[in-house]
Amino acid sequence: MADEVNIRNLALDVIVSVMDKGAYSDKAVHDALEKHQGLEKRDRSFFTRLCQGTIEYAVESDYIIDSFSKTKVKKMKPVIRGILRMGVYQILHMDSVPDSAVCNEAVKLANKRKFTNLKGFVNGVLRNISREKDNIKFPEKKDGFCRYASVRYSMPEWIVEYFSANYGEVRTEKIFEGFLKADRGVSVRCNISKAAPGEVFMMLQKQGIKVEKSELFDYAFTIDGFDRITDIDAFNMGYIQVQDQSSILAGHVSVINGGEKIIDICAAPGGKTMHAADRLKAVESGNAGKIISCDLTKQKADLIRENVERTGFDNVSVIKNDALVYKKEWENTADIVIADLPCSGLGVIGKKCDIKYKTTKEDIISLSEIQRKILQNASRYLKKGGQLLYSTCTIAREENEDNVEWILENLPFKKADISKRMPEGLRKYMTDDSYIQILPDMAQTDGFFVAAFIKK
Repeated sequence: MADEVNIRNLALDVIVSVMDKGAYSDKAVHDALEKHQGLEKRDRSFFTRLCQGTIEYAVESDYIIDSFSKTKVKKMKPVIRGILRMGVYQILHMDSVPDSAVCNEAVKLANKRKFTNLKGFVNGVLRNISREKDNIKFPEKKDGFCRYASVRYSMPEWIVEYFSANYGEVRTEKIFEGFLKADRGVSVRCNISKAAPGEVFMMLQKQGIKVEKSELFDYAFTIDGFDRITDIDAFNMGYIQVQDQSSILAGHVSVINGGEKIIDICAAPGGKTMHAADRLKAVESGNAGKIISCDLTKQKADLIRENVERTGFDNVSVIKNDALVYKKEWENTADIVIADLPCSGLGVIGKKCDIKYKTTKEDIISLSEIQRKILQNASRYLKKGGQLLYSTCTIAREENEDNVEWILENLPFKKADISKRMPEGLRKYMTDDSYIQILPDMAQTDGFFVAAFIKK
């Protein structure tokens, strides 16, 4: 691999910024790759996997390092901690890299970062781990599920306790296994008003991209074997939208007959807006239906605009708007409100692994209260008989099922039956006709929640 030291040095910057400075992993990786666009495809892949894997397996790595080092991980300098975590991840999970190379490169990194006095420490810890990697004693289930699952699945203990209390130990392990298997390629949805899914499938294959049809939707695929999404012709032509299949579900179960006014209240980056825009175009001959797509900051609104411009939908207006602030001019004007609300994100840990380190149990409670304030505004924007689509990318009961009960008790809504519009592969998991809690092990998707209501 070309210039491995620089690749690892770049990865170390990302790992330290995410684990010690609060940066978001997906943005940090993206920004680094944008800054170094000259990297070859294999170097980009190595860099991405090294960053994401080291972050994802940090709990496991810390347990191992603490087993071999007199200085515990929490007491280490962030750079040394990052170098060791990166080294342990490579030793345990990247067979393509010889352990000797891992140790040598770690020592070079310590030198490069002006920690020459600690290079012997770094070398000694990693070489000991390398020699004993097949003999490491991990916590066993019989000694306590929480500690066992925390290390086995590299998950903070509070999340293990929270999930096992809500889902039981057996289901919790399946959820955690789903998170660790989340590298399934990129999920995309076809804009059917632009091109037929079969045509898009052939376009992607012709460009040398590996394409698999979705088991849930006949207009969605999983794609792999490409470098940048912006290299794909179908993406640049607006034929496809990056969107997880669980997220596609929100637009799929909505009733769109044409002519509706839709407000997407927390829309960035715009996947659900584009889906609604596409469905309107697919059933309309004119431009009767309109979508107001909004989010809190200019940066988020700009992300939506980028998608609107790329796809070419002329039935979308994008504005910067705070969903917590009521807009009088929207009162009783919307046929549909899409409320994909801010949440703890505990359903997408498989793709955004740093969420598990940033989120707290207190966040779940405070976010559920924010959701309720936004839902109060959303209810007032809808016309009588209008649809509310409420969704989150979490699997926390307080933000999902509990809020369904709150909506029915406090807002002028009744349940909408979405069971008949639910894909066959998911219908069996419904415990109520009006909502579904998707867990990561159900259909190889993100964890997601979708509920639908009709305004009385």
